[in-house]
Amino acid sequence: MNMRLQQIIHRSAVLSLAAAAWLPLTTQAEVTPPPGFTALFNGKDLSGWYGFNDDPRKIWAMDAEAKAKRRAADLVEFQKHWRVENEELVNDGEGPYATTDKAYSDIELRLEYKTVAQADSGIYLRATPQVQIWDYTKEGGKWNIGADKGSGGLWNNSPGAAGKDPLVLADKPFGQWNALRILQTGDKTTVYLNGKLVVDHATMENYWDRSLPLFPKGPVQLQTHGGEIRWRNVFIRELPATEANAILSEPGFIPIFNGKDLTGWAGPVGEYEVKDGAIMCKPGKGGTIYYNEEYTDFIVRLEFKLPPGGNNGLAIRYPGQGDTAYGGMCEIQVLDDTADMYKDLDPRQFCGSVYGIIPTKRGYLRPVGEWNNYQVTVKGSTIKVELNGVTIVDGDVSKVKEFKDNSAHPGKDRKSGFFGFAGHNDPVQFRNVRLKPL
Repeated sequence: MNMRLQQIIHRSAVLSLAAAAWLPLTTQAEVTPPPGFTALFNGKDLSGWYGFNDDPRKIWAMDAEAKAKRRAADLVEFQKHWRVENEELVNDGEGPYATTDKAYSDIELRLEYKTVAQADSGIYLRATPQVQIWDYTKEGGKWNIGADKGSGGLWNNSPGAAGKDPLVLADKPFGQWNALRILQTGDKTTVYLNGKLVVDHATMENYWDRSLPLFPKGPVQLQTHGGEIRWRNVFIRELPATEANAILSEPGFIPIFNGKDLTGWAGPVGEYEVKDGAIMCKPGKGGTIYYNEEYTDFIVRLEFKLPPGGNNGLAIRYPGQGDTAYGGMCEIQVLDDTADMYKDLDPRQFCGSVYGIIPTKRGYLRPVGEWNNYQVTVKGSTIKVELNGVTIVDGDVSKVKEFKDNSAHPGKDRKSGFFGFAGHNDPVQFRNVRLKPL
C-alpha cells in the first residue's frame, strides 16, 4: 500500500461518523439532517440566508447601521432571483449569492446540487471562492480553463497549485443530482464529489488577498453564475477541535514524547511534569527542555493548550544551553496573545512568530483551554508555521536584517540543533509531539 493511500485511509478513519460515501436522501427526509449535522436550508423558505457577492472585508468593516442598509438593498435582489420550489433552493442564474447568516470555521458540509448546460457556479467557504461547479462538457465552451477536468476543484487557486484541478472527473450527467461532501480544517480543503475524492487536503488560497491565509471564519455562500442551479439537503457540522486536529495529522512522523514521562529529554526536566498525557511546564518554573537527538531539517507536529495569558515557545535548532530565541536558530512563540497584558507587543512576539525576527498573522488561535494544532517546517534557513491548519508564517531568517529592539540573533544561521520547549513560568501543555526528519 503506497503512502498516499495510507494517508487517505487514515484521514477517513478519524472521521468515523462521515467516513462512508454519502448517499442522497429521499424526498421524505430532505430537510432531516444526519446525526450531528444542522440543516442550513429548511426546505420551506429563505430563513438563515441573505444575498451578498462582494469582498467580505467591505461589509465586515461597516458599522451596524451601514451593514443593515447594505443587507436591505441586497435582500431585494436576493428575493428576486432565489426561490423555494419542491423543497429545493433554486436560483435563476443571476443575482447575489446565497449567504449564511452565521460564520463558520472548521466544518463538514454536505449538499446536493443539480444544474444545467453552460451554467457556472460554486461554493464559497469562509466567504472565499471556491469549490467549483460547472458544465464539464465540451459544448459548455470552457475546456480551455479546466472544465474538462470536472467540478469540485479549488478553481481560484493559483495555476499549478494543489487542489486547483480535481483529481478525477466525477460529475453526473445534467438532470441528475450531484452530492458534495466538503471538509474544511484551517485552510485545508478536502472535497468528495459523488463519493469520489477530487481534492485531497489542499490549501485553499485567500482569493481576496493571496498574501494572507484563508480567513479564520466566514459564511458559506452558494454562487450564482449564468444558469439555473438547484440545491437541496444542505447540511453542516462544526468540527470540534479534537476532530480538526486529527484531520490535520498524517502518518509517517516519529513520536518524540511517549505521553508518560520525559524519557529521551534533557535540560531542566525537573521544571516540567507529565500530566494527563501532556508535557507541562510547572507554574513558576521554566527553562528549555529538549529531545536529546540533533536534527538539521525537519517537520514537527504537536498540539498545545494555553492557560489564560500562557507563554512558552518551541526551541528550534537549540544548542543545548542558553536562550534559544538568540542562541538557537529561533524560538517559535506559543502565547495567549488574546490576553490584555499582551495587546501592545511587537508583531514579532505574537503567537506563531519567529520570536523577534518574523511577525505572524493573527486570529487563528482557538479559545483559551482548547487544544491547538501546530506544524513547523524547518528547511535550511526557512521557517513555515501552520496553526490549526493555516499558514501564519512562511519566511527566511537569513534575509531578515531588522530585529525586535535591534537585538542580534547570533544563532539564527545555525544548521542543526535540538528541538524543545522554552518554558516561561506558565503551565502551557503539549501533547502528540511528532517529528519527521527531512
